[in-house]
Amino acid sequence: MPRPATPPVAADVVIELLDRPGRPIVLIERRFPPPGWALPGGFVEVGETVEAAAVREAREETGLEVRLTGLLGVYSDPARDPRGHTVGIVYVGEARGEPRAGDDAGAVAVIDPAAPPPLAFDHARILADYRARVRR
Repeated sequence: MPRPATPPVAADVVIELLDRPGRPIVLIERRFPPPGWALPGGFVEVGETVEAAAVREAREETGLEVRLTGLLGVYSDPARDPRGHTVGIVYVGEARGEPRAGDDAGAVAVIDPAAPPPLAFDHARILADYRARVRR
């Protein structure tokens, strides 16, 4: 039986900075289309766990060593990514240090999760879920 055609899988992280008052989070400004601010993350590579992909993508895009603390959710709306149907698995993680833009990130920002800039993809919904489930 042939393998089914399935959407790509992405892993994203809401990174809380432990060494800053109020535990702000890190966003990246996307270097490539679609433009906008987003949570650090990217596609899972063949042979890689989703958790390893989340940590790798966070490191590549922000320069931070992230420790995952939990799964926030799985986001699978076929319209969530304008490039095509993508399944996003989103973690919460923590890190210390000064983020710096790298890889696919044109810039980084440290923000209060209650006051984000306009976000790409469905990341506004993801941040709303984060605030409701994690930040209370």
